Amino acid sequence: MRVILLMTIGAALACCAPGAAGAGQTSAPGNPDTVHVNAIRDAEARKYKVIVAGMDAFEKHRRLAPGVDALRFRVERRRQADTGLAPVARLEGDEGFMLPLLLDAEGEILMPRSEPALDANSELVLNQKRRDYRIEPSVRTPGLPEHVRRLGDLRLECQVRVAMAKEEIGLMWTLTINSLLLSNDWCGFMKDKKARFTYRAAHTIGKAYLEDGARSGNIEFSGKSYSVPLYDSRWSDDALIQFEFAPADTGITGTADETPRTAP
Repeated sequence: MRVILLMTIGAALACCAPGAAGAGQTSAPGNPDTVHVNAIRDAEARKYKVIVAGMDAFEKHRRLAPGVDALRFRVERRRQADTGLAPVARLEGDEGFMLPLLLDAEGEILMPRSEPALDANSELVLNQKRRDYRIEPSVRTPGLPEHVRRLGDLRLECQVRVAMAKEEIGLMWTLTINSLLLSNDWCGFMKDKKARFTYRAAHTIGKAYLEDGARSGNIEFSGKSYSVPLYDSRWSDDALIQFEFAPADTGITGTADETPRTAP
């Protein structure tokens, strides 16, 4: 039963992965800001109602990351191949609805709340193929260097991802999984190593550990991916994940040691 449960949760979260946009192109007549991003077959896209579910979760749980002013969505390259196109994004929906979106210098989008976009059954569409780029929620406290992440930020990002997954799979599957977990908190359930949420660092990881005041502990990582003890209240939201990056071709893998201990 446990194996089936973990597989079910994994499938639900996989449903939160970006879907394909339809072929063809649309535009708003007379609008000079129109960018034809939907002409690429299998363009990167996410349903706007799914994004709004993530925004709602951010507001509900924002106490986890009080220094973050708003939820952003990161346009992230999946592979190093150069597509020859700079990423361009917009909301696109029924009856020619179109709203251009601005990518900041970090490649992130501050998503607006738009009733017209919801009414038009809009999607967030990128002028890139799914195999080349992904669109992911991003929660990061300002001022932290690239090699440091805050645990509360990752806890909040998990809540956003789960809310988006629940919107994708629908109420029936969400209630089914809730009943199997005996909880609606999927992030808090992830106590088993086989059911960890994973995150990605900017570079290949050579070493990764948690620091919380005078305590520290190693965490599990492989390549650019790592997992942290979201459920463990012994680590505060202000605990910091510290990375030491390694060359991309080392293939270093680390093991977890999450028992709080006094740093030497």
